[in-house]
Amino acid sequence: MDINQQKEQFSSAFVRVVATVAGYALYKPEVDEDSVDWGIAAKRGTGKLYSPRLELQLKSTSRNVIDDSYLRYPLSLKNYNELRVKTHVPRILVLVLIPEHLSDWLVQSETELLMRHCAYWISLGGKLETQNRTSVTIEIPRNNQFTVEVLQSMIERIGNGGSP
Repeated sequence: MDINQQKEQFSSAFVRVVATVAGYALYKPEVDEDSVDWGIAAKRGTGKLYSPRLELQLKSTSRNVIDDSYLRYPLSLKNYNELRVKTHVPRILVLVLIPEHLSDWLVQSETELLMRHCAYWISLGGKLETQNRTSVTIEIPRNNQFTVEVLQSMIERIGNGGSP
């Protein structure tokens, strides 16, 4: 497996861990032709919607894209356009930051399994069309970490008829 495939698998594992601990099921479309890599489904729910769902476009990078306030990531125009339009199931972009060196990705001992570094999310729903031809640089606030608690809050908002 080449390094890009390893990054893709590591990012998927990151999302699986967060969703599993949050108590949600994951599904994966057989083909990613609509900028959806993963779907997260809640069972039943207590809000307006029964079994709320959220779909994710998953990206990863080892590049230095982070500053004091934001992560700046160049997203393909195709992904940007497919994530910004209104869809039946809300969609978000999840960006997983991965250390440059493979040996730093994971720390494992008898007492812990530590995955490095962090995942961040943003909803592009409702963003305007762009005149860019190939990509759009997305700014993700650093406080938009993709955590168990954040995912649970997003699913709750969706279940109540809101946006992630």
